[in-house]
Amino acid sequence: MVGMHSPDGSPTPDWHTGFAALGPAFLTHLPPTPLPAPAWVAHSEEVAQLVGLPPGFMPSETALQAFSGNTVLPGSQPYASVYSGHQFGVWAGQLGDGRTLHLGETTAGWELQLKGAGRTPYSRGGDGRAVLRSSIREFLCSEAMHALGIPTTRALCLTASPAPVHRETLETAAVVTRAAPSFIRFGHFEHFAARDMQTELRALADYVIDRYDPDCRQGWSGQDAEGNTLHGNAYAALLHAIGQRTATLLAHWQAVGFCHGVMNTDNMSVLGLTIDYGPFQFLDGFDPGHICNHSDHQGRYAFNKQPQIAYWNLFCLGQALLPLIEDQDVTVAALEAYRPAFSQAFRTLVCRKLGLPGAELQHEAAATATIGQLLELLAAQRVDHSIFWRRLSLSAQDGDPERTRELFLDTKAFDRWLLTYQELSAQMGQAPDANLMLNTNPAFVLRNHVGELAIRAAQQGDFSVVQSLHQVLRTPFDDHPAHRAWADFPPDWASSIAISCSS
Repeated sequence: MVGMHSPDGSPTPDWHTGFAALGPAFLTHLPPTPLPAPAWVAHSEEVAQLVGLPPGFMPSETALQAFSGNTVLPGSQPYASVYSGHQFGVWAGQLGDGRTLHLGETTAGWELQLKGAGRTPYSRGGDGRAVLRSSIREFLCSEAMHALGIPTTRALCLTASPAPVHRETLETAAVVTRAAPSFIRFGHFEHFAARDMQTELRALADYVIDRYDPDCRQGWSGQDAEGNTLHGNAYAALLHAIGQRTATLLAHWQAVGFCHGVMNTDNMSVLGLTIDYGPFQFLDGFDPGHICNHSDHQGRYAFNKQPQIAYWNLFCLGQALLPLIEDQDVTVAALEAYRPAFSQAFRTLVCRKLGLPGAELQHEAAATATIGQLLELLAAQRVDHSIFWRRLSLSAQDGDPERTRELFLDTKAFDRWLLTYQELSAQMGQAPDANLMLNTNPAFVLRNHVGELAIRAAQQGDFSVVQSLHQVLRTPFDDHPAHRAWADFPPDWASSIAISCSS
């Protein structure tokens, strides 16, 4: 895709109106705030091709200046969108893109955003900046999640500047360029519903349906808790579709051991994407009640609460859409479909992790029992989540369970579970598929301490660790012998890393 040309003659992206066509009630146009002396930290050629950037555009000087907020590309009309939401379970009122600017939508159908591009009308007193520390985490995790097969926004590039940014300490600025088919959140709908702006609410819902869910125009049919058949309109079908996508997303999070950390309704994507990487964490020792966000004093967003919180957020979305659905029973029924969808998706994913695809359908009771016993065992002994699954895969490959058994202090408890696992395998009439397991259970995830190593190097001006880690996380199921330490147990100091909403 080649559009117009920048002043230096290099080709620039071509743009498509997209979300901005909804009008001024939804957004405010404004330019980014420039940053001094920007420098490349990392970029993704894969994402550049995906979003349709011209060949050679990355990592040109034109791209560096544009994706640092210092110039506006020809044809781009940057804007910040307005939304509202519930934060930590409390209605927060109007929010919006407080430090994010949408550059527009490429003709390949991808929206590009600058995160850290300066103040907007929705900054609520903030400086509109992002710091290098959190920007590295978002860039790396966005791409790591995609490589794991988990729905997510993508990260095109990361630039840094020596400009000071005040958080708990003095840090430096950075800008992440994010990409997604859409960044529309539950909170966009909540915003217009809360203000009784039903014309805008309907326009937003129609936009999402027409762009992303055209099948919803056929309406929705389902059952209530008593088994009665109900019929709903296109907006009920939209709520159901968002619920199904959200169920799939949460199943992926729980299966891989990912904690989001701040599941506010304004951080929930209507496309079922992982969005807004803040105080996230991949589990080390398996602790279902783990709280990764040090700002979450009540533990609202603990790991084991994520599926229920997603339902709570969907309920808020359902309330926002109720004026369009016009039937409370239909709204509730469309929402309730989330629960069985999540349970089924989670069982399916874990059976694949066990190398027994289809067990959740052919032997549901036995599969459910095997999974439940395993999760209880991992929790009781705080076994490292990622290492357990990888070693189980290697044990399936060589037929020797010892490398997995040695992870457990109570080896007899592991052997009892292993017998249950073997019985499920026998019922399936097949041995666990080791190749499937090795391509389902990653050797590498973005652990907090590994990300911290990249951050510390970058803060000293060395971006090579970020770049190397980016390459490893793009292929997380490979062994990468030169970087095996990144797949090992976390060091003692890792437990002292505090991740909060501050970024």
